[in-house]
Amino acid sequence: MPTLSVIVPCYFNEENIPVTVRELLANEAAFPPEVTVEYVFVNDGSGDDTLGALRRAQQQYPGRIRVVDLAGNVGSYNAIVAGMAHATGDCMAVITADLQDPPELLPRMYAYWQQGIKLVIGNRQDREETGLAQALARLFHWLMRRLALRNIPPGGFDFVLFDRQVATEVLKLHERNSNVFYLMLWLGFAYVNIPYTRRRRQLGRSRWTLSKKVKLLIDSLLAFSFVPIRAISALGLGLGLVALLYGCYIIALKLFGSNEPAGWSALMVVLLFVSAFQMVALGIIGEYVWRGLDAARKRPLYVVREVWDK
Repeated sequence: MPTLSVIVPCYFNEENIPVTVRELLANEAAFPPEVTVEYVFVNDGSGDDTLGALRRAQQQYPGRIRVVDLAGNVGSYNAIVAGMAHATGDCMAVITADLQDPPELLPRMYAYWQQGIKLVIGNRQDREETGLAQALARLFHWLMRRLALRNIPPGGFDFVLFDRQVATEVLKLHERNSNVFYLMLWLGFAYVNIPYTRRRRQLGRSRWTLSKKVKLLIDSLLAFSFVPIRAISALGLGLGLVALLYGCYIIALKLFGSNEPAGWSALMVVLLFVSAFQMVALGIIGEYVWRGLDAARKRPLYVVREVWDK
């Protein structure tokens, strides 16, 4: 009998847990009768009573839920890795705790896995969110498709079902400051894409802040693209060419006896521009160096405080 492990990272989701657990359990009726579903909820160092809500749900539905309590907040992607490490299923799925991703897609995704597809992606074709959140999300995924992984489906994704082999390969990588979903694509397995409309959050307040989104963009670009380093080289060569041409121009003026331009303002602009470029270049190089140092330390991605089995 195949087992599906549904991994749910949780951070400040106290209000969502009772509703999410009910929806997930009710959705099991759509699966084939031979499937066993286990739920692995990972508490990512929440500061509210998320852990208490999970423990109450576990007592309400005995034998159905495993709770992995992390010692501190390590980010949703590392929490997902922790869930993968504690899941026992033949295949696994990742879904958000706030039900913005529709659980009713899971049986369809599972059917593709039964056909031998090792990675099934729920693709956010549209979203009920509007305004700045929607614009930033579209910009992020547009940049990633152009600069990093071209096989990312438009609109991005964080709702997936994947084979245990995919989970095993991701866990082997021990990637830090990366994007666990893009790592699944990077492995090279063929995938099926199922478009859907992402729902608006109904309960609680999202903790997915602008600073976390910016960090994810930087992490994803540096982990999967050489464009930042190549951009430094290209801009440096361009500035060198401009400097060479301007030098030839000054020499020509000197040789032919023309008046040399006063040029103090122009010189200051050039100096400031070049200095700014050097600082940006050092910052980009520093990001790569810091990530290398962080990987060399080999600190754990997460620390488990306690696991409550189903």
